Amino acid sequence: MVNFTIDQIRVLMDKVTNVRNMSVIAHVDHGKSTLTDSLIQKAGIISAARAGDARFMDTRADEQERGITIKSTAISLYAELTEEDCKDVNQKTDGQEFLINLIDSPGHVDFASEVTAALRVTDGALVVVDCVEGVCVQTETVLRMALGERIKPVVIINKVDRALLELQINKEDLYQSFSRTVESVNVIISTYFDKALGDMQVYPEKGTVAFGSGLHGWAFTVRQFAVKYAKKFGVDRSKMLDRLWGDNYFNPKTKKWTKTATGADGAQLERAFNMFVLDPIFRIFSAVMNFKTDEIPKLLEKLEITLKSDEKELEGKALLKVVMRKFLPAADALLEMIVIHLPSPVTAQAYRAETLYEGPMDDECAIAIRDCDPKGPLMLYVSKMVPTSDKGRFFAFGRVFAGTIKSGLKVRIQGPNYVPGSKSDLFVKSVQRVVLMMGSKIEPLEDCPAGNIVGLVGIDQFLLKSGTLTTSETAHNLKVMKFSVSPVVQVAVEVKNANDLPKLVEGLKRLSKSDPCVLTFISESGEHIVAGAGELHLEICLKDLEEDHAGVPLRKSPPVVAYRETVTGDSSMTALSKSPNKHNRIFMTAHALGEEVSVDIEAGKISPKDDFKARARILADEHGWDVTDARKIWCFGPDTAGPNLMVDQTKAVAYLNEIKDSCVAAFQWATKEGPLAEENMRGCRFNILDVVLHADAIHRGGGQIIPTCRRVIYASSLLAEPGLMEPVFLVEITCPENAMGGIYGVLTRRRGHVFAEEQRPGTPLFNIKAYLPVNESFGFTADLRAATGGQAFPQSVFDHWQLYPGSPLDNTSSCGKIVTDMRVRKGLKAEVPGLDNYYDKL
Repeated sequence: MVNFTIDQIRVLMDKVTNVRNMSVIAHVDHGKSTLTDSLIQKAGIISAARAGDARFMDTRADEQERGITIKSTAISLYAELTEEDCKDVNQKTDGQEFLINLIDSPGHVDFASEVTAALRVTDGALVVVDCVEGVCVQTETVLRMALGERIKPVVIINKVDRALLELQINKEDLYQSFSRTVESVNVIISTYFDKALGDMQVYPEKGTVAFGSGLHGWAFTVRQFAVKYAKKFGVDRSKMLDRLWGDNYFNPKTKKWTKTATGADGAQLERAFNMFVLDPIFRIFSAVMNFKTDEIPKLLEKLEITLKSDEKELEGKALLKVVMRKFLPAADALLEMIVIHLPSPVTAQAYRAETLYEGPMDDECAIAIRDCDPKGPLMLYVSKMVPTSDKGRFFAFGRVFAGTIKSGLKVRIQGPNYVPGSKSDLFVKSVQRVVLMMGSKIEPLEDCPAGNIVGLVGIDQFLLKSGTLTTSETAHNLKVMKFSVSPVVQVAVEVKNANDLPKLVEGLKRLSKSDPCVLTFISESGEHIVAGAGELHLEICLKDLEEDHAGVPLRKSPPVVAYRETVTGDSSMTALSKSPNKHNRIFMTAHALGEEVSVDIEAGKISPKDDFKARARILADEHGWDVTDARKIWCFGPDTAGPNLMVDQTKAVAYLNEIKDSCVAAFQWATKEGPLAEENMRGCRFNILDVVLHADAIHRGGGQIIPTCRRVIYASSLLAEPGLMEPVFLVEITCPENAMGGIYGVLTRRRGHVFAEEQRPGTPLFNIKAYLPVNESFGFTADLRAATGGQAFPQSVFDHWQLYPGSPLDNTSSCGKIVTDMRVRKGLKAEVPGLDNYYDKL
């Protein structure tokens, strides 16, 4: 029976100190949705029998079929803590009732953008780590995303039942495995030390780490055991807590605690954690799984567990589940961790305000966000769009950071490109309804105050993916989210039946709304392109497009990868181009920029927004540039921020500043569509050596200069050994030793190479890391499973660009063939235009 009403939740929304907004994040298949079930069962939404198998938060049919989460889903739960527990909360609280707004997010790297959208609207994160596999590549990625958003983590080590039943390891090995996992998490957290937040690391003895099994529905924290023993022995709780983790040993003969593993008489002592915490759990497992029928009743009596009459007849795993759930219910451990250790919106917004808000920190909106003030001006961030049952309509899903949102309230809807004071990307409309998101269902609300997560109806036509809602005329935007994945894989779609074209166009619009990371656009050759983060992401997007958003049968091209054009050397001679009227000449050379500089520009370390002196200092000190050159960078491109540079190296040229804008425009155009196959350029530096201009201003206008400058850029790059760069995935594969041969075989056939392999201590599993070109990654997962009998599981994430071997100008090489294919696909002539098209002789 559901043990709370929507009215109770609405009352709690006003007590902001008792609200916890949190998301569940982890690597794929580490058990997020399964763990979330135990919290939902505690709130009475699903029955205890189904918890662990229901995966209540996987609301789509394909999520249930595939067994993975694809979209992040939110739910609000009501929880009550005992008076004892409430004393441990070291922030302001009001009563013993708490409201937990929980978002279950996907773990697959292709859906990392969903995690970003979930993290933006929450203040705390429950990081789930698999006890056997440990911290994997995606665990690290999502943890870094959380810390970047200033979100406080707590950890649960899940699937402990596997360590006991499958690996059959002893208590000390299990402790060491736990200890290593906690250490790996803390290593990642320690790279993000933040003065405002203090120490964010997790410690079992402080109660910020739990251990358990989501599937079996049990979990515990060291704190729970400390409370039990403190009562039993009548000792101080905080002393007991410190002793139950780390190098603490209890000598039963002398009844004394020591820090050494050997007693005074030379006898081996057992670690306190193993003795007091793991021992009862191991005993239950051993008694139940070995069918020791005489031992079980004694154990249950000792642990004060009473079974119902029908439960007494169970045996084996079924009995184990029931006993462990009664002994250590998972929801209690999780709730204790969430409520005591995660910040309330009041606490969190005080330090998150400066990373959230773009405007000055002293305007009324910033102050209202910092104080989480329900009476201030409305500041609401919409982080994603959730499709409704009504086709083509969306709920805007977001968080109220300040003010109160009401049904019928007139708000300013500011898109991501809104500039304060202008009219662009701005709509003023009223909100039709305010709703509470409860998994796949929604509940209507009258209004919703600051610090809560909410869904809105009626503003989806005015927002694309995300945006800021406010009632203040002077409000700046809340910062746009940064995604850790980029859309590198593209597919062209077309309708089978020409009459359905309008439906496809409409469907593509809806698709790009429904997913934070998908890109839809029309290419130069008129194809409708859908771009996604990886093969699985694209597959899901196209399925949604065909079945839900467009609803018509589609034809899909094979997936295509976006390449980059570059130069690998210096121009063999100075390139020269004359303007159409033959009165102006530009002399230029091209050079390779260097991978480190390109990466720094892409990461934002060197950016066009920086002060030019600071930028010049970085280039001179770290990359060995000449300081004068570094100060005379005209622009970055493409899109004014890409990894290509134009440098002015001219000496005493008249009227040079007049043509600067024309040259910059030409440079942006040329770097967006390179000479080889009209792909973006990357890692090129163009030096303008000399310019000869006509004396009359009328003869050196944009119409004369732009085409000339573009041609000379093409000429100089064709003279500097042009190359093609392809995107590369970092693949992490977890597998047993006997499957490793198959993995190497598959990778070698696909131009991949392994650069690290290590065994995870205490388990039979190996971790292999390899680089694999994105172009070769299609069908990789299926291939790998076939070669290893389904034992290997890969995770791929875009890592870097690398030079494709061979010359793109040689039609017989595989690199040349890729260029030819791209040109044909884009409707260009098959051959790359020769140098004489761009180079003019003196």
